[in-house]
Amino acid sequence: MNPAPSKRPIIYLASRSPRRRAILTELCIPFKELASSYDERAEDVADLPPADQAIKLASLKAFHAAKTVNEGIVIGADTIVVLDSTILGKPRDRDDAKEMLNALSGKTHQVITGVAVVDVIALRTVSRAEITKVFFKPLREREIYRYLETNEPYDKAGAYAIQGMAALFVERIEGCYFNVVGFPVRAFSLLMTEIGFDILDFIDRSGK
Repeated sequence: MNPAPSKRPIIYLASRSPRRRAILTELCIPFKELASSYDERAEDVADLPPADQAIKLASLKAFHAAKTVNEGIVIGADTIVVLDSTILGKPRDRDDAKEMLNALSGKTHQVITGVAVVDVIALRTVSRAEITKVFFKPLREREIYRYLETNEPYDKAGAYAIQGMAALFVERIEGCYFNVVGFPVRAFSLLMTEIGFDILDFIDRSGK
């Protein structure tokens, strides 16, 4: 039997992403931020398909963060952009961001977010990947230039933020919008159910 709502475990978010924090906050789900000591290494995911890469990186982030607490639920997440068979991470600089946006122009790509949830008391980890197709219109040089003048491209996989000015670039999507932002709500809810919790019991609207 699940514990009463008042006894629900603390949720920890092992991510520095402001988008993930914002989504949980909008859902009125209380959480605490928890640093993960894991540093991404290419060799940890070498030869894995993109979805498995995202899942493994999310799991490693959550696992390393979970070692610092004695109880609670720890969330890890990792988002990648895949164009054809090429994985686009965060751009190194302006030129790299420009190259990514030119590559995405007029094409369809996938946004894949791996989510991992660690139940610290039960010593159990569950994970899954959410995949969304994003269709970009052909981008004009002026649109790319103006976008590069903003702060949006430089800390985002694929060099764009769908919730920002880059919404102008997107013709349509197939799948979860929140996944493109960086935290697939549906996938998280399914993982919580898998470890025996109803996400509705965590929602606290008293602060709204």
